[in-house]
Order: sequence, then structure tokens, then C-alpha cells
Amino acid sequence: RSSLFTGRYVHNHGSINNSVSGECSGPGWQAVQEKETFAVHLKKAGYTTFYSGKYLNQYGTKETGGPSHIPPGWDSWVGLIGNSQYYNYSLSINGTKEYHGDDYGRDYLTNIIRNRSLEFLDNRPQETPFFMMLATPAPHYPFIPEPKYATKFSALKSPRTPNFNIRNGPDKNWLLRQGQQPLPDEFIDIVDEDFRQRWRTLLTVDDMINDVIKSLETKKMLDNTYIIFTSDHGYHLGQFSLPIDKREPYEFDIRVPLLMRGPGINAGSIVKGASLNIDLAPTFLDLAGISVPSSMDGISLKSLIMDNKTSSEKTWKSRVFLTEHSGEGKEVNTGCDTPLYGMGGCNQIFNCKCEDSWNNTYACVRTVSESENSVFCNWPMQSGFVEFYDLKRDPYQIKNTVQDFPQDEHDKLLIFLHQLQICRGYNQCTYENMPEKI
Repeated sequence: RSSLFTGRYVHNHGSINNSVSGECSGPGWQAVQEKETFAVHLKKAGYTTFYSGKYLNQYGTKETGGPSHIPPGWDSWVGLIGNSQYYNYSLSINGTKEYHGDDYGRDYLTNIIRNRSLEFLDNRPQETPFFMMLATPAPHYPFIPEPKYATKFSALKSPRTPNFNIRNGPDKNWLLRQGQQPLPDEFIDIVDEDFRQRWRTLLTVDDMINDVIKSLETKKMLDNTYIIFTSDHGYHLGQFSLPIDKREPYEFDIRVPLLMRGPGINAGSIVKGASLNIDLAPTFLDLAGISVPSSMDGISLKSLIMDNKTSSEKTWKSRVFLTEHSGEGKEVNTGCDTPLYGMGGCNQIFNCKCEDSWNNTYACVRTVSESENSVFCNWPMQSGFVEFYDLKRDPYQIKNTVQDFPQDEHDKLLIFLHQLQICRGYNQCTYENMPEKI
């Protein structure tokens, strides 16, 4: 989320995890990065801005300034205090705390976000352009659907991809090999129900989007408005015998949807190639006619989505980029006797299988071009454990082929990875190809 707001890689905005000390809405974030988000630039350019929903996990807590803190750049603020909920939560309404309970008609959060958004469209200043961001927690845990959707998709199961519930060998990161694998049938039943529940929560999101589009259409603004739909992370549900979470460097966790509509975008066109969450902030500014600061690491997608080429021609040139994650752990995982120290996301429901750890800190070089789709990942806190996948040959990342890699290529990728981890701004962080000389 911090990368989406700033257009910067994690190592440049400094929000490394979901704790205050990890700068999740922490003092460093508020002092520097929060003052340089795309919202600040939009407001300076005369846009009326509106935010509704989840912001950052630690937002609104006592340690981060409480609900009176309104991030710079937002004229109208409806921010969720803390992490994702559907009922029994509090909102910061332009700096004033508002509590919501467990009454479906009055409190279901996705509908509150919808209602506040429609109110903004009804009451916003007509003489200025606007930007609105609707950040629903759905489909985040605890996966509580609207009552009217509680029995939908009853026959669906989590996709049985080739890497679903398989036993992991020593070529995989140790975190994938701890706990039960493959998962027993009773665990898979829970995973499947979580999959269904996530889909059910999204039906209300679908309704919200439909109502916003209808409002724009009624107000004769739809044809002059860009709508962008995306998410902040992927999710696994049984892949590699991992129950439910999102913290690994594999496709199921790092890939997110990205759909756009608006003036100049051909309906039904498909853009092939790599776009990143750090590209969204530059794209928002570029679409608004605002100069993109060179301190942003991402690339504006405007020139790509606005051209008149056919969908088969819409593709990036080669792109080489960075994926990075800082692992999280705890000294004690309550209810899970073992493992204890340094593990995180240990779930009693799944016999205390853990989803993260302090040494699950990694960085990856991803190369995407017409001829190549590969990823090279390094876990420096695990004595340099490395994984490499050729996704053209192995799209489900079954076999780590780093042992088949020539040593000079291995060393070259490692050096280049370190360069990416210290890059700052568009000029240093943007590569079409890995440099021949490093």
C-alpha cells in the first residue's frame, strides 16, 4: 500500500512491515513519505480528493496520532482505524472517530464505503476535477460476506493448480517445508470454504462499483472519468501446502489484477507485459496532466494504455524490476507451542503451520520480455539461500533450477539485485534489460 501511494519501492519509502516500528503509518512515514504521495500532488494541482476505507494497518492508533490524523492530500477522509474488519470497527471521519457495531444494515463496511462515496459524488465541488479512492478490506480476512450472499458459490473450490497442496523438497525455502505437507483433507476443506467466502465478500464490492458507475453515468461524468481497479497483494489458498496468506515471492502472492477504463482506452484491449504497483502513482498523475516527480521509482502506464494499437501489439519492451519483502515474526505465538521464537502468522486452525518468519526476508530480480520470464530470489538471512525459476517453462514454479545456473550468471544476478535494492528514483530504478556490465 505504501508503494502504491508513493510510487516507490519498499527500500525507498521505508514501510517494511505492518508494525509502527516498521513504519506502517509510523513517525518516519508521516514525517516524509506521507507528504509526497500522489494525493498531495493531485490536491496541489486543484483536484478535490476523497478517500474511503482501509489505509494502513496501524493508522489511527494512539501510537500513530489517533483518528485526528488526516494524511496530507485528502480533502474528504473516511479512514478505517486499524486493520481489516467488516463489523465492529471505527472510522476517522475527517479526523473524528465514528464507531460501527454489528448491525448489517448500518455497519457492513463495504456498504459504508459505498454510501460515503456516493455522498461525495453528490456533494463535491462541481467546478474542480476529482479523485476518489475506495479501499475495501474485502476480500481480506475475516472473510465475512453480506447475509444475502452467504450461500453463493457453494460448489466452488480453491483452484487445483499443479502446485496445489504438494510436498516441497529441499530446493524450496525452509518456511514452505515446516508444518504438515501436504495438508490433510480437513485443512483443505477449510481452505476451500475460505476461497468461497472471499468470493462472496467481493459480490458486495461488485455492487459498490456498479452503483458508483451508475452515479457517474447519471451525472454525465462517466465518459470523462478514469476508473482503475486493482489490489495490494495476491493470495495463496493451498498452493505449496501453504494454507492461507500472502507473503511469499511466488506468482500467486505477488500478482494482482489491474483493469482500467476511461477516455482514450479501447474497450476490451489487453496489455501484455509487466506493470507494477509503483506504476500506479505515476499513472494517476500523468492521466491528470501533472508532471511525475523523478523521485518516484515507477513508470506511468499512460502511453501504453492510450495508444491505438491492437491488443496483440500492446506490450512493454523488456523490463527488469525488483520484488522485496521484510519478514515478520514474534517472540511467542500464542496457542502454538512450537515453533515459537521468530515465527509469524502461526495459525492454530492449521495445526500451527506458520506463514512468515523474521528470516523470510528476500529480494528478487524479475525479468520480463518477449523471450524471457524469469525470477531470481535471494534470502540473505538464510545464508544466501537462492531460488530461480524460468516461468516460460515452469509457470507454477515447481522446480528451483538455481543449481543448473552457471556461477558467473548467478554472481551477475546477485550483484544486479544489490544494485536494485539501493536504486532511488526513475532514472536509477528503471531497466529494460539487465546491464551487460555490472
